[in-house]
Amino acid sequence: MSDRIVVMGVSGCGKSTIGAALAKRLGGVFQDGDDYHPAANIRKMSRGEPLSDVDRWPWLDRVGQRLSGAERGCLVMACSALKLAYRDRLRQQAGRDVVFVLLEGTRDCIAERMQTRSGHFMPPHLLQSQFAALEPFAPQENALTVGIASDVEGIVDRICQGLERL
Repeated sequence: MSDRIVVMGVSGCGKSTIGAALAKRLGGVFQDGDDYHPAANIRKMSRGEPLSDVDRWPWLDRVGQRLSGAERGCLVMACSALKLAYRDRLRQQAGRDVVFVLLEGTRDCIAERMQTRSGHFMPPHLLQSQFAALEPFAPQENALTVGIASDVEGIVDRICQGLERL
């Protein structure tokens, strides 16, 4: 099993919650990729503007560098990583095998979750742009997809089972 895991998906799918629970289960460290966004990105998303690829590159580089520079042991990073190019960028920066875990849910389910959360900079109306940007895994990617229609423990169980099979 890889010691670098990126829990990914659209905003509101549960990356931070599941990532933290997964890291705890694996005895690792959890980091939220949102913490690595430049202030300009946060301001842009807070205004309801989707980020461009140009906006994302410095952020992805910072996330990839954190993956690369992590101490020994397991690091679980929450990061949207919606496009293959973003995941490739993270792999280039990390310099090691990274496993991507896509948290998959319906638009309705995730939109409902986004409506009930508070204190997050990503407005619910940007969800459509996130789904539009989401690209399926390429055959060469070290990745798995897990549905989110379950409780946290059930989702983490399925991730751990999938990680064992990779």
